[in-house]
Amino acid sequence: MYPDLSYLFHALIGTAPDNGLSVFKTFGFFLALVFITGAIILSAELKRKAREGFFKPSLVTITDGAPASLMDIAMNALVGFILAGKGYYAMQHFAEFRRDPASIILSGKVDWLFGILGAVAAGLLIWWSAWRKRKPQPEPKTQELWPHDRISEITVWAAVGGIVGAKFFDAFDNWESFLQDPAGTLLSGGGLAFYGGLILGFVTVVAYLRRNNVPFLPSADAFAPALAAGYGVGRIGCQLSGDGDWGIVNQAPKPDWMSFLPDWMWASTYPHNVLNTPYTDPVSSVPIDGCTWDYCMQRSMPVFPTPFYETMMMALIVAILWSLRKRIRVPGLLFFLYLALIAVERFLIEKIRVNVHHDVLGIRMSQAELISIGLLLISVVGGILVWQRHRSRPAAV
Repeated sequence: MYPDLSYLFHALIGTAPDNGLSVFKTFGFFLALVFITGAIILSAELKRKAREGFFKPSLVTITDGAPASLMDIAMNALVGFILAGKGYYAMQHFAEFRRDPASIILSGKVDWLFGILGAVAAGLLIWWSAWRKRKPQPEPKTQELWPHDRISEITVWAAVGGIVGAKFFDAFDNWESFLQDPAGTLLSGGGLAFYGGLILGFVTVVAYLRRNNVPFLPSADAFAPALAAGYGVGRIGCQLSGDGDWGIVNQAPKPDWMSFLPDWMWASTYPHNVLNTPYTDPVSSVPIDGCTWDYCMQRSMPVFPTPFYETMMMALIVAILWSLRKRIRVPGLLFFLYLALIAVERFLIEKIRVNVHHDVLGIRMSQAELISIGLLLISVVGGILVWQRHRSRPAAV
């Protein structure tokens, strides 16, 4: 496994294991790729739907030559405070930052002097930039803004809502650990529940779209392949880093039809996994003999590489959605098909995946299985409703 990029580059080109790349964690790197991938696909689909007439531009009035607003200055100052304060703190405590960047980035740890200096500098910068372009008589201008012009804002809302939702759903699934250390659980770099991210990210983006009068159903269809692709990329990060999303014990011999494939595609002990702790779930983690690196633990028995399987299944789902996106003419139907596909995919993978289970009417089920059933029902009901709504509309003359 490659808990940080120094391990990956060591494996690829033989660089020293202890180099500057160790500060860049593999899972965090792929998490960034999730949003980049999703934004690229979403932007392309929103543009296509705009050309097909599903969207109309909204008119936005801007004032050219006006001074910077107090809100702009305050927001820029806040960014400057965070970057400077946390950046200098990370430099002063580099060993801690190198070991766990999230423990600094997602915490209250900050150098206040440098934070204040950064806030003043950033606030003055935006004030000076607007002052330099000032006009004696500021001129109001009206411009058209299409949904794809809002991709940056949509991505930010999706990222914030997704990460917060993923953390809270994971905290619910591990309630005892959360009660013992609420702040540590919520501010740690690990522990992200996909469905939590999907649900809260969905809620925040829908609220943003409604506020800006962007039609929901065509937008949801544009989101479908972007969400599936992003999830697939995220699971690559889970597999490469070994973040604990692995499966149950698999000591069965590799099937003959897989004989030409690497052994890790059937079962893996996840050596050098990013968790790096001697926990039991119920398989224990054990030290790797002779290892002198930072991450020297592995599973005591091989387990199913479920993130790899999910990546493969998600690639198939993306292919299905991408091939149907121009053929399905009922607004919203592609999105509900996406919900059905991911519900089935996740329900199936839960059968061989390590997870927390709950007692539901005498049946042991994981949180993901419960949500999968709910999403499948929503997809069926939603698909029927949008189909009936489309058929009830008078045909264009």
